[in-house]
Amino acid sequence: MSATATASEQGLRPAATALLPSATPVRLVTEAGTAATTPSGYQAPPAERLREAYRRMVVGRRFDQQATALTRQGRLAVYPSSRGQEACQIAGVLALRDGDWLFPTYRDTVALVARGVDPVEALTLLRGDWHCGYDPTAVRVAPQCTPLATQLLHAVGMADAVRRKGEDGVVMAFVGDGGTSEGDFHEALNFAAVFRSPVVFLIQNNQYAISVPLARQTAAPALAYKGVGYGVRSEQVDGNDLVAVLSVLDAAVEHARSGQGPFLVEAHTYRVDGHTNADDPGRYRDEEEVRRWDAADPLDRLETYLRGAGLLGEQDVDSAREAGDALAVDLRARIDVEEQPDPLELFEHVYAEPTPQLREQRDQLAAESADTEN
Repeated sequence: MSATATASEQGLRPAATALLPSATPVRLVTEAGTAATTPSGYQAPPAERLREAYRRMVVGRRFDQQATALTRQGRLAVYPSSRGQEACQIAGVLALRDGDWLFPTYRDTVALVARGVDPVEALTLLRGDWHCGYDPTAVRVAPQCTPLATQLLHAVGMADAVRRKGEDGVVMAFVGDGGTSEGDFHEALNFAAVFRSPVVFLIQNNQYAISVPLARQTAAPALAYKGVGYGVRSEQVDGNDLVAVLSVLDAAVEHARSGQGPFLVEAHTYRVDGHTNADDPGRYRDEEEVRRWDAADPLDRLETYLRGAGLLGEQDVDSAREAGDALAVDLRARIDVEEQPDPLELFEHVYAEPTPQLREQRDQLAAESADTEN
């Protein structure tokens, strides 16, 4: 029996090893903006895609700044900034085709805008208005999810539907480091692995689940290792290196699209601003830590790299900034337009087919509204 067990173990080791992430996060561009010299097995994406990523990061940063300002002015109820995490969100969007699906968290509004969601509609939920703010099927973006990790199960369900229909679509599911402590995260990985669902899980490890640091959540050497136990191919990457994130996600998406099952990517990044506008991050982290991460800013790193490689000129930089400013001006103008809500919209999109009770409630409200108007 001992010999049999040893042989079995030897057979399992190569399979388990193939699932393991790199020993250190994949990096193709250093914090100084120069090409990394350590071999990683990944290649930089074409120059045109990197220039497009830069443009979208600039626009996304400007959008994030404007949304934060709107919150301070009381024109938004709440806004969770993603400043410092743009490389993850933009790379995640660029790795997808138009027919693929994105399942975001509440902090991924920049990704929504990059995916084509109207900026005002992307912020509608954060104004406390309507169910979602946009049509998910039109843009292939699921509603932003506030409860931690619940969107992962929905993402796997969508991915499995794609698989069963024989389509070649892929689902990308975002989750934060805090979400990996939820049971839904583990259930989603297990289901996806067993049924070989074409889904890519992108963990944006920004080091804090609100005020709880990563060390208080897990003893694993990296969150990427959590995929191995479920039979999910995994990788970890420097989340502030757009070039590396895009390269790794391209490989992960191709893995899922080609029928090889799910893929888990952990991107090591940082939330520069507070958890939301209601948070005081000074209570749980010091300014030196923030300055250290701010020096590794993903947008500055990408711009320095592209300029140094002769792939980005002043015209490209000016054009991207102008696009960001134009978006901010348009957002400010349209976010102030007060729409008159229709109370009967409360009953829309609750069920695919309204229940008798829901119809009765709707009719009652409609009658009361008519009496008020008369």
